[in-house]
This record gives sequence, structure tokens and C-alpha cells, in this order.
Amino acid sequence: MLLHPEMAVGLVLVTAYLLGVVHGITPDEHTWPITFSYAIGSYSSRRGLLVGLLFSLAFTLQRAIASELAGLALGRVLRIPVLDALVYVLVGVTMVVAGAYVRRSGRLLHLHRSGRRPHPAPAVQAAQPRALRPWMALVHGFIAGWGFGAFALILYTTLAPAMPSPWLAWVPGAVFGLGTTTVQAAAGAAFGAISRHLRLPGSVATRIAQTTAGRTLWWGGWLFAAAGVLSLALPRLASLSLATGLGVPNLDQIGLPLVLVMVSVLGIGVGGMVMEVRRAVRRAPSESGAPPADLSSQL
Repeated sequence: MLLHPEMAVGLVLVTAYLLGVVHGITPDEHTWPITFSYAIGSYSSRRGLLVGLLFSLAFTLQRAIASELAGLALGRVLRIPVLDALVYVLVGVTMVVAGAYVRRSGRLLHLHRSGRRPHPAPAVQAAQPRALRPWMALVHGFIAGWGFGAFALILYTTLAPAMPSPWLAWVPGAVFGLGTTTVQAAAGAAFGAISRHLRLPGSVATRIAQTTAGRTLWWGGWLFAAAGVLSLALPRLASLSLATGLGVPNLDQIGLPLVLVMVSVLGIGVGGMVMEVRRAVRRAPSESGAPPADLSSQL
């Protein structure tokens, strides 16, 4: 059905939306690590929904632009293997910068009026991490959208060219992005609600949520950047994968994209949060003199 050369416009748009929904559900390396990081650090289902919405709307804008380029017969440019590797690097660098912001890491430059040469102050490390800014999710969404995968291949080579006019080729990309937005906004709300249900004092839960966000962005960013460098230096090695037998994009094979999702979200993100909760539960009795709490109720 997807390869039919004369698909009706209505069918094209319905297909684009459903593909966007599936794209939002399946573990995609360009969406889930970032949505998880920003939403979990928001410490609120409402703010988590807002973050997921902002990220996905920027992603939607990018998909609309790229879909229009494909409709204007520039789709080959989007399929250059180097582009996907560069997107990994850019996404990784952006994640690292955002992670450093949350962790309050870095050096400050102090200028003295006495005329002495400026010198860097010791590294600043505050007890309470900083909250991510919503506009950061917008930047991340637009950059991450340029990644190329199975969904993008269908969108750019089949759906966009099926529109009656090349100048309407942006519509399937926008509808695809809205399908992804439907899922990612809901996922953002769910991730944001997780930190609200840690059953720990508010300040402790907030610190754990923001620490988890900072750690996921920081170490996940380095992981993405390394994946991009590997893809540039050794493309054949980076493209190795193991077929799973599933007919769903992002789940049909175990390769670098799926590894990035699993390690960054489950390993660094969820694993780090569990570690922080355990640590907080162990500290609570010693600080209050109360008997140890049931750990299972905290998770």
C-alpha cells in the first residue's frame, strides 16, 4: 500500500499520521532519550507534557521542511550517510551542554578591578541541580529531527512525492510530526509524573529528578557524540545489526540506534534514578531517626 504510486491525498495523510504515532511509540534514538531527560527533570506531569509538546513541535517543523525538500526532488541530500552521523554528533553535543547546565558544572571567569589578569575560579558544583529551560527542548527537537531512519525513508520517498503538488509536500511531514507529538506529549506527561510519585520529601524528589535529567543528558550526550564519530570513522562497523524478525521499524533490528536508546534511557536514566532513590531512602532513616522505609514503595 505504501508503495502505490497514486495514493489518494487522504490516504497519504492518514498513513503519515499513523506512522508518526508508531514512530513516537517505538524506541527511537532521536526522541525518547531527549523526551525522557527533559520530562523527568520537569518534576511535573503538566511541565512534562509541555516539554514533550515543545520538543515534538520543533521536530514537526523540521519534518515539514525536510518533507518539502523531498517533494522538490532534494530527498537524496537527506539520505547522505554522513548527515545522520553528523546529527548524532550535534545531538550529542547539545545534550552535553544541557547536561552541564543542569549539573552546574564548568568554570567561571572572574575579573578583578585591580588590573590583575583574570583567572578561572574553582569548578562550581551546587548541591541543587538547575531545571532545564523549555526552549532547550525546542532546539533539541529541531536538531534531532534531521536524523534519517526507516520512518523518514517512507516519508521522504513515498508520502511526500505522492502529494498532487511539490509545494504541498511539506504536509505529510507536518502530519507525521503531529502523530509523533501525540505520543511524545503524553510520554512527557507520564515521565514528569514519575518524579511526583517517588514518595519522598519534595525537595529530595526534585533533586533526584533533576539529577537524573542532568546525568542522562550529560552521559547520553557523550554516548551520542561517540556514536557519531564512530559512524564517520567506521561506517561499516556502526551499521552492523542483528535482525529481530519483527516487522516494525526501530524494532526490526538490534543495532546502534536501539543500543543508544536502551543505554541512555534504561541504563543511564532509569538505572540512575533507581540508584538515587535507593540512596535517598538509606539516608532518610539516619537523618530522621525513623526505621528504614520499604524500598518497593519508593519505586
